[in-house]
Amino acid sequence: MKAVAIQAFGGPEGLAVIDLPDPSPAAGQVLIATEAIGVGGVDAVIRSGAIAGYGFKEGHILGSEVAGTVTAVGDGVDTSWVGRRVWAFTGLGGGYVEQAIAPVEEILPLPANLSAVDAVTLGSSGVVAHFGLAHARFAPDESVLVRGAAGSIGIMTVQLAARGGASAVAVTTSSAERGDRLRKLGATHVLDRAGQGGKDAPPGYDVIIDIVAGADMPAFFARLNPNGRMVVVGVVAGYPPADFGMTMMTAFQKSLSFATFSTDTVPAPDRHTVRTSQFEAAGRGELQMVVHEVLPLEQAVLAHQKMDGGEVFGRIVLVPSGARGLVLRTA
Repeated sequence: MKAVAIQAFGGPEGLAVIDLPDPSPAAGQVLIATEAIGVGGVDAVIRSGAIAGYGFKEGHILGSEVAGTVTAVGDGVDTSWVGRRVWAFTGLGGGYVEQAIAPVEEILPLPANLSAVDAVTLGSSGVVAHFGLAHARFAPDESVLVRGAAGSIGIMTVQLAARGGASAVAVTTSSAERGDRLRKLGATHVLDRAGQGGKDAPPGYDVIIDIVAGADMPAFFARLNPNGRMVVVGVVAGYPPADFGMTMMTAFQKSLSFATFSTDTVPAPDRHTVRTSQFEAAGRGELQMVVHEVLPLEQAVLAHQKMDGGEVFGRIVLVPSGARGLVLRTA
């Protein structure tokens, strides 16, 4: 089967299409003929080598979420899964493939009215947005700032905050055109990447959901209201400065809170419940999935170049050659 692996850490050119033997599911696993593969910000972070110290090595296959049809199951797995369309979390790798392996506890049936492309656009990002807001103890009538709102997590956070009754939903983004698109999804104020601008924007926010992190993250503590909470759910710009906490400490009397959030800390049944609810809401048209582009699996390098270049609004989805006709019929 075809797969995309990291041959050298660094830029997108370090990715390569390789041939691998067809996999077989072990006990507790399923084999999925992939129809759509989500390209996430974490893939770019892993590819860059920024977190190679966590055990990622050259040869690693990127990708964490796929959608497709179960073709085989391992020992101990109900055979009724075979032939069913599913969304699956493959971990922090193993997704950029024609045939993916996933633990049975990390798969979810797809509604008939939800395409594979839409499933991998919503599957992980919607859950991160939901539980990220919950981690921030977001409540109706509070104001929310989404830093880095043009990606799939940011777009879902904007929609969920608006649906949750936020008094204001501000976003940082790189252009007026993107700001207009985010307004249509629920944003009320559009700021530049530094968090400035936005006519009549609130001077401060009760909650900041940050997908970016990086060197500029500490400056956003100043945008928190008293008792405000910042939750970082991504590090697409890299880690913040080692002394970033000192910025928060200088505002000691505002009783600010800072936290990171990963869905690894959410029990699988809770993730499944929320994801099922979101898939159903998407099928009813209550949530909008924004797909920037659908590309062949073999063009993963181009997908990463577009991400690194800041071109992407929403999510890029990769499609294996054997699934392209099917995706065109269902998307």
